[in-house]
Amino acid sequence: MTKNNFDTSAIIDVLKKCLPAGKASIGLHEPCFAGNEWKYVKECLDTGWVSSVGKYVDQFEEKLAEYTGAKRAIAVVNGTAALHISLMLTGVEADDEVLVPDLTFIATVNAITYCGAIPHFVDVEERTMGLDPNKLADYLLEIAELRGTDCFNRHTGRRIKAVLPMHTFGHPVDLDALIEVCQKFHLELIEDAAESLGSSYKGRHTGNWGKLSTLSFNGNKTITTGGGGAILTNDEELGKMAKYITTTAKVPHKWNFYHSQIGYNYRLPNINAALGCAQLEQLPDFLIRKRALAKKYIDAFSSVAGIRVFEEPAFAQSNYWLNVLMLEDNCRKYRDDVLAATNNNGIMTRPVWILMHKLPMFSNCPKMDVHVAEDLEARIINIPSSVFL
Repeated sequence: MTKNNFDTSAIIDVLKKCLPAGKASIGLHEPCFAGNEWKYVKECLDTGWVSSVGKYVDQFEEKLAEYTGAKRAIAVVNGTAALHISLMLTGVEADDEVLVPDLTFIATVNAITYCGAIPHFVDVEERTMGLDPNKLADYLLEIAELRGTDCFNRHTGRRIKAVLPMHTFGHPVDLDALIEVCQKFHLELIEDAAESLGSSYKGRHTGNWGKLSTLSFNGNKTITTGGGGAILTNDEELGKMAKYITTTAKVPHKWNFYHSQIGYNYRLPNINAALGCAQLEQLPDFLIRKRALAKKYIDAFSSVAGIRVFEEPAFAQSNYWLNVLMLEDNCRKYRDDVLAATNNNGIMTRPVWILMHKLPMFSNCPKMDVHVAEDLEARIINIPSSVFL
C-alpha cells in the first residue's frame, strides 16, 4: 500500500501476524488463570470461608499495599464502590463539583453522582489520553475563585472540591503538574487507577499521589478477582475509616451487631480475594508479557499508513492494559470500517467510550472546551491485549 491510501485489509493482516493462529475468535482482554487460582479457591470451598470473612481478604490487602507501595489497601466489591467511598472520605458533599475527564469510563462519573455531587467535565491531552493539567490550570484561572480554603465556580456558585483523573488504558497522567494545580486551587486529588495496576509515574506506582486512589479487578483487568476493587491510601486514619465504612460500620464484637454510623456493604468476599492473591503472584510476569505484546504491535504497525500504536508517555512506565490504535487526523472517517472489518474477522476491537457529556444524564453538567477529547473519541481503537497473546 502507499502512504496516500488507507487500507483496512493491511490492518487485518498485521493483527493476524501478531496474534495466535488457529483461534476462531480473539477477545479484547481475557483473564489468564495459570497459577494457584484453583488451589486457593478450593481451600475456600473446602473450609466454607467463601463470604466476607477469611484469611485471603487480609492477605490480598497486604499484598496490594506491598506491591503498590501504599500504606493501606482496602479490598471492596468493585472499583465503583472504591470510587464512591474515596470521594466521600475526601469530603465531597452534595452539590459540590468534581473535575473529571470527559474521556473516561462511566463508573468514574457515576460515583460522583452517588455523593450527590456534580461532574464538571474537563479536557484531556493526546500524550497520555488523560486529564490535561496545563489546560485545566488555565481554565480554572477563568472560572474559579478562592474563598478562604475552598475553591468556587464563579458561574454556578458551587464549591469545586476535588479532581478525579483516570489513568486511561493504564497510561499515567502527568501527576506532578496536576498536583501543582490542586495546591494552587485548594483541590483534593483522587486517582482513578482502575486500569493502571502495574503502571508507574516517575518510578513510583500510580495511586500514591491522591489522598485516596482506587483500583478495579473486573474480569477484563490486568488481574482479576472476578469482580472487585480496592482503595489505596497513605493516610493511616483514612485507611482505617475506609475499612470501617465499607464493612457496614460495625463495631467489632463477638456477637453484638452495633453500627455506629451509616456504612456500606462493600466487602470483597474471601473467595474473590483468594483469586486475587493467586493473580497478584503472577502480575510481574503478566506485565512482561503485556509490554512485549505492545512492543510487537508498535513494530508491526510502524509501516502501516494512517495509523499508529499509542506509546507510553516519557515520564511513565505503563502496563499497556489495552493497546490503542490511533488513527491519523485525515483517517478518522475509517474508524468504523476498521471496527467492522476486525470484528467480522474474529478479532475483537472496540472504540473508546462515548464522551460523558454526550450521555443524557450528564448533558447539562458544566464543562470546559473538550476538543481534544472529541478528537480522540473519533480516532481511538482498542485491539486485543490479553496476557496470553
